Amino acid sequence: MNTSTAHDTSDVRRNILDTGQRIMAGKGYSGVGLNEILTASGVPKGSFYHYFGSKDAFGEALLEHYFTDYLADIDATMSLPGLTMAKRLVRYFEQWQENQSFLECQGKCLAVKLGAEVADFSDAMRAALDRGTSGIVRRLANAIEAGVAEGSVVVDGKPKAIAESLYQMWLGASVMVKIVRNPEPFQTAMVATRQLLGLPAA
Repeated sequence: MNTSTAHDTSDVRRNILDTGQRIMAGKGYSGVGLNEILTASGVPKGSFYHYFGSKDAFGEALLEHYFTDYLADIDATMSLPGLTMAKRLVRYFEQWQENQSFLECQGKCLAVKLGAEVADFSDAMRAALDRGTSGIVRRLANAIEAGVAEGSVVVDGKPKAIAESLYQMWLGASVMVKIVRNPEPFQTAMVATRQLLGLPAA
């Protein structure tokens, strides 16, 4: 396979994943058929099965794709120049709130949308979710530890436990935002986040 063909193949696969991510973030996994994804991405069914052996295999690849981009975004946020680690952590959760809009998340809220839905019927997808969310918690824990070391963050407990609490709290807030159709759960989560990190109220 020459370089051009390999690049084209990668582009087609990414197009299918990007399209599926956007649609499933709005409708869920079970509510979307392959035909809808293929029509929206302009790819024939035969080509789909060239890249993915089944819808579940596509779902697993979709989550891996999503978390690869998501973790890269966290790494970028936690490396923003000219900010303390405390401010970077706050910025991360501000971005969470912006991305997890209850009106339209543009494919950026896939873990929240699919987490409870797919974990019970696909172990491969559950494992992909576990790997991805563990990567998020690990990065948050490292950021908290760095913040403590520089003096911008003050926590009562181990960074990993604080990171797990924060991630779980924001997942719950994301679900509540969709239920109540207003951002108040995020506002409550941010107040608690500042308290957990030993930061002054906004």
